[in-house]
Amino acid sequence: MDIGVFLLIEPFASVDTQLQKAKEMGFNCADITDTGTGVTMLGTAGFSPVVSLEENPYEIKRLFDKHGIKISTVCAHANLLDPTSPALYGTKEIMRAVQFAAAIGVTEVITTDNEPHSEWAKKTSFEQKVFTCAEKLMAPSKLASDYGVRILLEPHGPVTDSIEGIQGIFDLLGNPDSVGFNLDTGNSWLGGADPVEMAKVFKDKIHHIHWKDLGEEWIEKRGTQFGCGFSTIAIGDGVIDIKGVCDVLKDANIDSSTLEIVGSPEILRKSVDYLQTCGM
Repeated sequence: MDIGVFLLIEPFASVDTQLQKAKEMGFNCADITDTGTGVTMLGTAGFSPVVSLEENPYEIKRLFDKHGIKISTVCAHANLLDPTSPALYGTKEIMRAVQFAAAIGVTEVITTDNEPHSEWAKKTSFEQKVFTCAEKLMAPSKLASDYGVRILLEPHGPVTDSIEGIQGIFDLLGNPDSVGFNLDTGNSWLGGADPVEMAKVFKDKIHHIHWKDLGEEWIEKRGTQFGCGFSTIAIGDGVIDIKGVCDVLKDANIDSSTLEIVGSPEILRKSVDYLQTCGM
């Protein structure tokens, strides 16, 4: 399994700079970490690692190739629980990400429900939340199937932070091969799930992993928060049973994974060493 890194290594830096830093740290693969339609001011000025889905995807591939880094996934983290709006990242953007990825041979696009922001979404029942997510993913899942791409759901919200919610979306979509699971060890644990149990239940559906461990200070927040972005400690130094996840998945058919860690190169290297010692 390749172990890569998110391209948010240096604040206010372009994709090119992030790739250079990743290579200097010894990484050979990375996600396209931030995507969106149109253009951003900071991105144009080189102060943001955002990749526009309007860009020629081959230009982005050439940029990664210049640094000798493989693109592992395209991130398309959406807001699936709130009412559809042109101002929210949703179905349209996921479909664009699928086409973008397919053009350059990337087979995994990662998305999630995210926590609800509108009062309307907050008042919906769990079953309604599951339906809302599935409805927004129906067209993207069919498109992904035609393009030979998989959309991977990541734990990052009230639906995806539970086995019941993930399976509910799969079932409503008809359990297509084009929809799978991206296990996030930190987000799933923080949301109240057991990442080891998630690994067991969805082993055949997991095609990418986001690795992060969390310290004891996060225990009191468990079950009350949906995701935490990044960890600041090395894998193996926290309270999450990362080894248990590795024991389940070390013989799974997973090509790549990503460290969701911010910190020194030493912390990142220590994390890679730990995962490799665990058989990943």
